[in-house]
Amino acid sequence: MGLVRSRTALRYLLPTLAAFAAGMAIGTHRVAEATPEAQSPYSAVGQLGRVLVQIENHYVDPVEREKIVEGAIAGMVSNLDPHSAYMNPEEWKQFQSDTEGKFGGVGIEVDGRGDKLLVIAPIEGSPAHRAGVRSGDVIIGVDGDDVTGQPLDKVVKRMRGAPGTKIKLALRREGVKEPVQIELTREIIKVSSVLYKLLDGGIAYIRIKQFQDRSHSEMLTAIAKLRAEAKGAPLVGVLLDLRSNPGGLVDESADIADEFLSSGGIYSMRHRGQIIEQVNARSGGSFTDVPVVALVNEWSASASELLVGALQDNKRATVVGANTFGKGSVQSILPLPHGSGMRLTTARYYTPSGHAIQADGIHPDVLIESGTRGPNALKVVRERDLPGHLAAEGPEGGNIPRDDAGALAVASEDAGAPDGGEVSGQIARTIPADPSTSPDIALRVGYQLLRSKVGGAK
Repeated sequence: MGLVRSRTALRYLLPTLAAFAAGMAIGTHRVAEATPEAQSPYSAVGQLGRVLVQIENHYVDPVEREKIVEGAIAGMVSNLDPHSAYMNPEEWKQFQSDTEGKFGGVGIEVDGRGDKLLVIAPIEGSPAHRAGVRSGDVIIGVDGDDVTGQPLDKVVKRMRGAPGTKIKLALRREGVKEPVQIELTREIIKVSSVLYKLLDGGIAYIRIKQFQDRSHSEMLTAIAKLRAEAKGAPLVGVLLDLRSNPGGLVDESADIADEFLSSGGIYSMRHRGQIIEQVNARSGGSFTDVPVVALVNEWSASASELLVGALQDNKRATVVGANTFGKGSVQSILPLPHGSGMRLTTARYYTPSGHAIQADGIHPDVLIESGTRGPNALKVVRERDLPGHLAAEGPEGGNIPRDDAGALAVASEDAGAPDGGEVSGQIARTIPADPSTSPDIALRVGYQLLRSKVGGAK
């Protein structure tokens, strides 16, 4: 998701909140008298108080007031859109550990899609990844209990636990009749967000799994190691893999985009039709003068879409893969009293050319349909399919429509990996030095495009 923790976003929100608080403070004088009851927030709060009293007085069993009020707040926020959420102190602490890249569990990126708990991607090297959990799997059972329709946070809490303890998951997988049963042993999950490899021909393969604290510095470290491995030979191209990257911290994504751009825009944010922040590239990036191919799929979302959109609009990358997820809304992270917090959608993201990512996504230059055919085909669910999703545009938007490229190929999960690696969800788990024969079609096509650009086509 696109998470904003910068001072700029908070500066934007805080004056609004301060103005509202000031209105409350003077409400006992002239404002309350001049405001019609239907327009006053106190009318709605009063109704909430009346319902609370009825529950406390007449519900069949005694209730905890704090629990009822927290439920009301959570419902109020979650009813806005699929990505806004109120977090109680325990959930807030868990959220912070996620963005720091360290937590205890089995290593699965999940999201709630209606009444389904969908696997976005297993974290590489985690127990879930080693056991063969795939993008697109639906979690239907935890330790023998049916979790269909349960809130995402409750299921995530159940999957986390002390290292060494075991958990059993039941997964529904497209093309498989019976539920897939997997037993996992929990570990401390330390998430490294960047993987890299030096490919034949002096091409740098860099995969960014998500954007968390230190992702930008991790990539700079990877670049230094790749150059050392090349032993003085130049890196002539970059194969940037953002497939199944669910997003994360936008500032980290923008800093990484800056390494590929010497000028031009990276993204802008708009609130109710007005630009509230515009981020531009600075000179001095690490890869501003080499060809780039970016790999995406239908699970590439949010901050990863921002990065790809910036490279595509600035003509710095050829984008290969499937149309991306289309999650182009901004969530500001707001701490609240008593250790709780809130993730609130406050704006929409736009690429430098003015294209709104929300409910549309990034359209690749070379389209490769992944997981849409065959007995093990994955059912694709994107932002526009989520109940309550934001529309692509507000009333003052000016979206630039994008057309899909023609399909070049259809990836198959049934192909074996001749180099000994495995293919899971069309993404090779191991990257050969020469991907030109890899069953991972997007990887193969991206590599061949780069070789042709640098004069070494195979």
